[in-house]
Amino acid sequence: MADSLSSGLGEEKEKEKEKEEDSERQGKTEQTRQTDKSKEKDGVPETLRINDKNGGGKGKKRNLSDLSLVRFITTELTRGYFLEHNEAKYTERRERVYTCLRIPKELEKLMTFGFFLCLDAFLYVFTLLPLRVILALLRLLTLPCCGLSGSRLLQPAQVCDVLKGFIMVLCYSMMSYVDYSMMYHLIRGQSVIKLYIIYNMLEVADRLFSSFGQDILDALYWTATEPKEKKRAHIGVIPHFLMAVLYVFLHAILIMVQATTLNVAFNSHNKSLLTIMMSNNFVEIKGSVFKKFEKNNLFQMSNSDIKERFTNYILLLIVCLRNMEQFSWNPDHLWVLFPDVVMVIASEVAVDVVKHAFITKFNDISADVYGEYRASLAFDLVSSRQKNAYTDYSDSVSRRMGFIPLPLALLLIRVVTSSVKIQGSLSFMCVLLFYLGMITLKVLNSIVLLGTSCVFVKQANMEEKLFDPPPSVVSSRANSRAHRNKHVHITPQQEPTAQKGGISLASDNPQPASMAETFVPTIPKSDSDTFLTTPDEEDDDKIINANTGLEGDGLEHRTPKKDLLEIDRFTICGNRID
Repeated sequence: MADSLSSGLGEEKEKEKEKEEDSERQGKTEQTRQTDKSKEKDGVPETLRINDKNGGGKGKKRNLSDLSLVRFITTELTRGYFLEHNEAKYTERRERVYTCLRIPKELEKLMTFGFFLCLDAFLYVFTLLPLRVILALLRLLTLPCCGLSGSRLLQPAQVCDVLKGFIMVLCYSMMSYVDYSMMYHLIRGQSVIKLYIIYNMLEVADRLFSSFGQDILDALYWTATEPKEKKRAHIGVIPHFLMAVLYVFLHAILIMVQATTLNVAFNSHNKSLLTIMMSNNFVEIKGSVFKKFEKNNLFQMSNSDIKERFTNYILLLIVCLRNMEQFSWNPDHLWVLFPDVVMVIASEVAVDVVKHAFITKFNDISADVYGEYRASLAFDLVSSRQKNAYTDYSDSVSRRMGFIPLPLALLLIRVVTSSVKIQGSLSFMCVLLFYLGMITLKVLNSIVLLGTSCVFVKQANMEEKLFDPPPSVVSSRANSRAHRNKHVHITPQQEPTAQKGGISLASDNPQPASMAETFVPTIPKSDSDTFLTTPDEEDDDKIINANTGLEGDGLEHRTPKKDLLEIDRFTICGNRID
């Protein structure tokens, strides 16, 4: 009986709970209905409910006056929104606009600095290189009188200077057989479309020649100055010298055809060819703006643009010289050429500004990066003036920007000597004064550039990097060490001992570890490392350590982080760093 009573009471309690829950649900539905009615009264739009014919009044009829066109238009005209609710987004958009507005100023600062760097390397060929070649030849002639003071007949830098001088002399003698006038009339007889295609092909060929030409010259310089105690692993100095002469000659001919095509465009009656050639620059925007760019790739593109702009200035100078010669150096004809020259320069500047502005916008790159690029170029100039410099500055500019001054200087000498006739002692005096003026300009330009570069290097906190050993030595030793580590195999008998004592190269082979400690320096950290370095090779180090079992002390001899300076100094502009 007691059990039945308790069960009956439990059922009654459950029924009471269910009734309470039902009442609460009904109260909530009534509240929602009241809120819906209030919203309808306030005129707030809501979802429409359509009466079901068979529903028997399940839906609620909507007042047709609330669906009027006047109310909709009034709502559209008076509705508001608050931008402050998404402050971060709109602040970012405003910063992008400010970045695009800063790009022309920062880019032109970099372009101006790079232009004077190229000018310094270009003037070196005309001014200091002949004097250095003369001093090296005098040393060779005076060796029988003075005797051998060292193991070398000439210093490596003097050997490179003599090779450059011989290349220029041989190529100039070969260029004297090329008829510029015949080439001009041959190109002028072609159609406009054919010349447009030829000009595009010449631009591509010029980049290919620049990419491979510095490798040919570097191979010649290293073959001629390589220490003799090393094992012979080359084809000889003479074959390399002939390859270098052939390259400089062909590249000079290529630039001559390019300058002749531009000259034909200047002298065309309706200027249609010149307009087509300048509009071709804007095609470059389409090919580069919508691609993904990192800071390293943008640095390569900036260097290429500096080289391209300086080369265009020299081509315009050659065109003006040839035209002035045809009109007997009449100054009035220079004003006829002036609008076309301005159009070429303005189109080049406009294309560069638009291209870099949208590349930085699409890739979220700050405009301050161009100041960092300028500091990196300044570092090359300062490092080439040190006592332990391992490259000439003109060669450093060639590697960094892809600008090789020898073919361009050879073409300019050929055009000037054919356009200007030197007769009489007065003419020789004018030539001598002009040469002294070029030397003065070169020295003044070098002094100003060196002082400015020191300021840029100091602002970027890169002074410590100047005292590091050459990156080629560090990278070669690091690569050889990594290559040696990859080929280390642990035998099954060595595994137990390795697990007990902790596997490291220092424990198994102490002598290479000590050599690594002495040869591999620690790269100093500075604020410039945030933009002058590429990502660390931690994954590669982990793979090497996993294969060889390196742990603990083995990590201390990890391959140092690759620096953008170390990569790009020996990378021709045009090669992408992905």
